Amino acid sequence: MIRLVLQRLGSALVTLVLICVIVFVTVELMPGDACTAFLGRDAKGQILENCRIERGLDRPALERFGEWAAGMVQGDLGNSMNRNKPIEDVVGWRLRNTLILSATATLFGIPLALFLGVIAGLRRDRPVDIVLSSTALFAMTIPEFVSATVLILVFSITLGWTTGVVTVSYKAPILDLVANTVLPTVTLMLIMVAHILRMVRSSVIDTLESDFVLMARLKGVPFRRIVWRHVLPNSLLPAINVIGLTIAWLLGGVVVIETVFNYPGLGRLAVDAVADRDLPLIQAIALILGSIYILTNLLADLLALLLNPKLRTFRT
Repeated sequence: MIRLVLQRLGSALVTLVLICVIVFVTVELMPGDACTAFLGRDAKGQILENCRIERGLDRPALERFGEWAAGMVQGDLGNSMNRNKPIEDVVGWRLRNTLILSATATLFGIPLALFLGVIAGLRRDRPVDIVLSSTALFAMTIPEFVSATVLILVFSITLGWTTGVVTVSYKAPILDLVANTVLPTVTLMLIMVAHILRMVRSSVIDTLESDFVLMARLKGVPFRRIVWRHVLPNSLLPAINVIGLTIAWLLGGVVVIETVFNYPGLGRLAVDAVADRDLPLIQAIALILGSIYILTNLLADLLALLLNPKLRTFRT
């Protein structure tokens, strides 16, 4: 198991390096730079040249990437080009807000998905299962910005139950921030619940059709006891990896959702950084999101290995 952890950590390190290289090359290939975005119509002549010298954009790309990478290894993410602040100060509050949104969606979404998935599996091909499975399939096929727009139209504009756009500052207290996360949280939960629900449903059905469950039923063991003692433990284990992948997906989904709802999180900041061609800030955000994604998947794998010795024996 230790060997597996070391292998995963090595793969994670390589992945993070590739993320940084790909992001750097992509931004370099985009038209314009931080100075053209900052100066706008004045981006010409000596003004543009002085701006590039001030921000170090006149140096070779490889030299700038090497300087950033050396600082990153030492824990220094550098300074934002167009905000004149250390990246830690720019990212800190936004990261907190994104984690609050993701944690809220996870806290309510995972238990709901597990419960509905078990119900659908136990009521296979019955009206409850048909409704839940159809709704989950429908939710999985709708892009996040479409479902977000529909929720704003129904619950904010038509019914007036909640605000459609977040208006609080990115430094707002947590309670004020949470009060404005109802629609963004529901939007995140839709796809997350749909994926986990379908996985749990399939796992429950497979377990119900397994030999040991059939034998228990033939011996007259009460169905409720079979469900609690055998079906649920064996059905929920395969869902761990899906839950880990779904939580990691939240970090990508928040980019779209935070933009639609004007939520002051890391995803919205990433969009603004790309518009500003703020390369150090873009790289820092990509590195943070990539690290959380990899860590979440690693924890999910380790938890599955700890709870299921068969996987541990197979993988090692």
